Amino acid sequence: MTMTAARARTTAVGNPHEALHQLAALPMHHPSRPAVRDQAIVAWLPLATDLAHRFAGRGEPLADLLQTATVGLIKAVDRFDVDRGTDFPAFAVPTIVGEVKRYFRDQTWDLHVPRRLQELRRAVAQATETLSQRQGRTPTIGELAAELEVSEAEIRDGLRVSGAYTTISLDAPATPGGDEPTATLGELLGAEDVELSRAELRMAVAPAVATLSERQQRILHMRFFGNLTQDQIARQIGISQMHVSRLLSRILTDLRERLYDYAEPTS
Repeated sequence: MTMTAARARTTAVGNPHEALHQLAALPMHHPSRPAVRDQAIVAWLPLATDLAHRFAGRGEPLADLLQTATVGLIKAVDRFDVDRGTDFPAFAVPTIVGEVKRYFRDQTWDLHVPRRLQELRRAVAQATETLSQRQGRTPTIGELAAELEVSEAEIRDGLRVSGAYTTISLDAPATPGGDEPTATLGELLGAEDVELSRAELRMAVAPAVATLSERQQRILHMRFFGNLTQDQIARQIGISQMHVSRLLSRILTDLRERLYDYAEPTS
């Protein structure tokens, strides 16, 4: 281990921010860069772990969420530019959360299923029917894997996709088979709490706004908290209304880019 890498290992534990500066100081092809990069990732791993735990209990294994959040952290470390003066958590949190949300979107196979999995689903269904007739019982995952010459993990993927195709209408009765009128499944579903997504946005907005200059923060506050017009802001600060317009546009564009991955996908 080189002296630079050794120093970075110590720094990463004591000061995660300094670990990023150590990484930025090394040229792209420096022999110590991979080790220093690893130390910077490890130093910020608690941030990814904390964000992954916030998505636990939604039907996906925590181990997968931790792995996905770590991928987001790695992307954030690789893309972060220390020269911009931005606080790393303000940059990394939207990136990590966006990666986890993309993971959840990719698991929603009843909305969009990759062609490979569609073909696998059909193959598993056909093999299940063939083996059931041949053996007189439902085949095991191992037997299906041997029949199709694929791994057991692929068979499980095919079975999961099959479940995605057997959806039930929200208009279906909650207690089918009864003679008395009953509520529908849709009527029993809870309403979406929009404040949950807004809470994530608030969590990201505060550190993002903190990276703005004092004047930028003042303009933002006067416009959206003081409800002042651009002309009124211009008179208070002593600049032109056009300059205020350009500053607001630049501020909002920068904040929007930071918070982009927090936005819920539109259908």
